[in-house]
Amino acid sequence: MSKPVLAVVGRPNVGKSTFFNRIVGRRVAIVEDTPGVTRDRIYAEAEWNGVEFSVIDTGGIEPASSEVIPAQMREQAQIAMDAADCVLFLVDGKEGLTTSDREVADMLRRRADHVVLAVNKVDKAELPAGEAEESEERINIAVIGKPNVGKSSLINALLGENRVIVSDIAGTTRDSIDTPFEKDGVKYNLVDTAGIRRRSKVSEAIERYSVIRAVAAIERCDICLLMIDGREGISEQDKKIAGIAHEGGKGIIVCINKWDLVPKETNTMQHFRREIASEMSFMSYAPAIFISVLEHQRLDQVLATARTVAENRAKRIPTGKLNSLLSDAVMMKMPPSDKGKRLKFYYVTQVGVKPPLFSFKINDRKLLHFSYSRYLENKIREAFGFEGTSIKFVFREKGEKEDV
Repeated sequence: MSKPVLAVVGRPNVGKSTFFNRIVGRRVAIVEDTPGVTRDRIYAEAEWNGVEFSVIDTGGIEPASSEVIPAQMREQAQIAMDAADCVLFLVDGKEGLTTSDREVADMLRRRADHVVLAVNKVDKAELPAGEAEESEERINIAVIGKPNVGKSSLINALLGENRVIVSDIAGTTRDSIDTPFEKDGVKYNLVDTAGIRRRSKVSEAIERYSVIRAVAAIERCDICLLMIDGREGISEQDKKIAGIAHEGGKGIIVCINKWDLVPKETNTMQHFRREIASEMSFMSYAPAIFISVLEHQRLDQVLATARTVAENRAKRIPTGKLNSLLSDAVMMKMPPSDKGKRLKFYYVTQVGVKPPLFSFKINDRKLLHFSYSRYLENKIREAFGFEGTSIKFVFREKGEKEDV
């Protein structure tokens, strides 16, 4: 389900960042009495009264100012307003209505359709409901990666038609584009996302918002096709993009594109696989497919693998089998101990899917080491597969409620 987007706007120093932090539930925005501290937009996920949404904190709008920084802040706020489903216009009740407030209001009348006026720190905002999920089951696939790695070309190739604009100019795709289709009786939804650049490379204001939309596309998809340019190898930005998908618990398939242009030597593909394993060890579960969109090499494997990953994300393991595996794993490798006290496992059960989530009941969480958690994950994967999807663990001591 696509989450609505809320932009918080207003003149400087009316409490936008404080409001943002309260809504988000943590200190994200910098709060200071100096006008203009929040010069860029800050983006976060939030939930209020059961409604999930994305919220953007913007720099204070100074409509009459022609100085460079206030002008850039105004431009950033305008972009946020254009992209938002709802705009929260915040004013300071203590100072009363000012000329700047009136000018901001005029700007909102021209640019925003859904505006809520909030005086100072009122924290109730009307948000449009998120788009209703389709009743039919679809595999939602987001095509992600740096600019100009062939994301739009891959989607067109999978669809068999030019549905998405393709250009050699990096940044052609500025927003996320959904394309539902059906193939071999399976229904999919492909999401072409704007290329995610390093922040230092994001110069155009509108392109900055493209990053937000791309991250939002990852959040609402089932599977990410992480596209990498085979000629360039794995970059730091590739790893950061992969990390976003991994932390979000998404299915991940690594698509190394332009493989037809890579100079081949003995075991070139194996060398690249080792590079992936080394540079992206946190997602060793992700399969890699070496493709050429231009030459249509191995494209049939992409959707086939996506179907397998989707099945793995929805897989459930019976509790009896899990506990039998846990018992064997503990016998093969003793859990860690500290000062004579050893970690004990009482039982394990699967409590969720998409991604698979397992709850372990233990005696003392302080005795748990990351290495032992990774050991158990490896054992579960050896026994039950789960290729292409992360799996999540929660560890609870006796007496703790199962709130997952």
